[in-house]
Amino acid sequence: MAKVEKVDGRVMKYLQDVGCERWARSYATMNMGRMMTSNIAECINSFLIDARQLPIIDFLEEARILFGTWNCKNREIASYTKETLRRRIEEILIINASKCAKMKVVASSDYIFVVYEGGIRYIVCLERKTCSCGRF
Repeated sequence: MAKVEKVDGRVMKYLQDVGCERWARSYATMNMGRMMTSNIAECINSFLIDARQLPIIDFLEEARILFGTWNCKNREIASYTKETLRRRIEEILIINASKCAKMKVVASSDYIFVVYEGGIRYIVCLERKTCSCGRF
């Protein structure tokens, strides 16, 4: 705490006010997690150890596949939530699901997707709300 106070006394006061059980694992009243890592880079590095020996283009492809796989897995887990949607939204989703059954979608990032339909490729950016087909 002395080091924290040297950096910013307000932070030390805040930590004392909220209580140790809110921020210190040793004082936690419940299990706050089984594993602690310093950051996501350690996790990524552990998956890309072998890929580091590859040429840069191949390394980047391995990283793209890794991130795409993680994103799809997380999206699938999130799809099993038990939240209910309004009836109209549910109807829209059902209609869209039937329309897109013939499409193949490949994720490039959280917002950018490549959509293949009938031999044509479209690039969709959800963040900018654009599609190379000219409609969104």
